[in-house]
Order: sequence, then structure tokens, then C-alpha cells
Amino acid sequence: MKKFMKAKELYQRLENDFELKKCHDEWNSIEFNEYISSNFKRRSMGLLLDNSNEIKNVYTAVFPDKKILLEILSKNEKDVMIFTHHPLIWDSSIKGFPFHNIPKNILIKMKKKKISLYVLHVPLDKNGKYSTSVSLAKALDIKPKEEFCEYFGVIVGIIGKTNLTSISQLAEKVRRVVHHKIKVWKYGDENIEKKSEFLAKNGINTFITGVTRVTESWQPSVEFHKTAKKNKMNIIAATHYSTEKFSCIAMTRYFKKLGLDSKFVEGQPLFNDF
Repeated sequence: MKKFMKAKELYQRLENDFELKKCHDEWNSIEFNEYISSNFKRRSMGLLLDNSNEIKNVYTAVFPDKKILLEILSKNEKDVMIFTHHPLIWDSSIKGFPFHNIPKNILIKMKKKKISLYVLHVPLDKNGKYSTSVSLAKALDIKPKEEFCEYFGVIVGIIGKTNLTSISQLAEKVRRVVHHKIKVWKYGDENIEKKSEFLAKNGINTFITGVTRVTESWQPSVEFHKTAKKNKMNIIAATHYSTEKFSCIAMTRYFKKLGLDSKFVEGQPLFNDF
């Protein structure tokens, strides 16, 4: 293992490997204070907190949750990079927009400890070796066959094949893999191989995702359920956190290949997601 890597070298490597020039993102809800890098203010992706000239090790996480940041700060380490999939803290229990900013007092502490924060949202969702959909499919032993769903100009969804034959079996597989309760919306046939008329050409009748809560303030989810019912599509919901954590776990292998020590920091699934 290398003892450290120049921060700019690491940032450039991430820039190239995840093709940030081919992606775009938008996080208008971030409080763009003096601690947020001009890089992120301009692009809403990449380097969020530029606090170190060299990186000795990398922690990965799904969200920059307060508990996770304080845990890393308590280690009294310097020259660290935190890699997250999202730039904001996720809290589906609050009314309205479920993301909120990292507290300013924590940003101050991170600067003093020379802890940088690097964020890949759309670039990590974009289908690839370390992506969210590909990593989740791998964890569930689902073999990718095709891609679908364009999001911010990139393709982020996976159509895959499972050896399981029923929705109940697949739901149990998901539950065992994420290690917590899930929710199943049986809008279609119990048999996975039964095809809805609309999706018959692909043989699809089940969708695995994270956020499925139905309330008036979550209109996209309301429309999603209407579409699923209309097309007899079963839904398996496993929380925002748990459907995306496998990608952040996979990213530890990416950093280790660069010669850096890397560890995934566990967060908490929120069951208000469904």
C-alpha cells in the first residue's frame, strides 16, 4: 500500500475514470458557503470539500450523515478523503425535500482536520463496474442483460435475469442481502416469468428500488405506483440507503487498487422510504 497519494492526482483519476466531463448533475438545495469548493459550485459533482494536499486513506459512505462524519472526525486522523454518493444528508422522515445540508460546525472541523469530501452522484449511478444498479444486481445474483432509464443524460438502470422463479423468493433474497425488513407491492403475477402485455418483449414484471413512499408531497412516487399498477409491475422496496450502499462498498476496491487504504462506513436505512 502507498502511504499517501497527492490529492490533485486522486481527484484527476476520479475525474477521468468516471468520465465527469460526460455527466452533469444539479444540487440547488446545497448551501454554497465558503467551505464548498468552486469545483462543486460550478458542476454539482466531484470535489465538494478541498481540505487536503495529500490523501492517506479513504472512507466511503452513501450519505454524509452527521453520525458518520463525527465518527470519522473522532479518529483524530488527518489527510483523509471521504467519498460519498450524495452531497447532502438524507432524511425521509421530514416533510418536503428529504435532503439537508451538512452542519456548518462539522464543515469547520473537517477543514481543521484536513478531511476532504468527494461526491459522485450521477457519475456513480451511470452504469459501469462500480455503479449503483450494477453493484446491487451483483449482490442479488442478478445477471445484467440490458440497460434502461436515462437520467441526466446517462443510462442508470439494469434489466437482469434471476434464477429465482417467484416474487416471494426474490423478495426473501433481497431481505437477506440488505439484512432488514423490506416492502413488496404485488401489482403483478407471483411468478417472475409471467409477462405483462406492456413489457412482454423484455419479460419484466418486477422492479427493485429504494424509495416508494406514497404521499401527496412525493408526487413522482404517486405516479410511479400508478404506472406499476397499470402495467402489472411488482415492486420490491429496500430503502434508498440499502439499494445504493453496495456501490459505495465496491468503491473501496477502487481506491485499494490505487494503493490507498479504504473502508466503507455503515449508515442506517430509513424505513420512511417506503
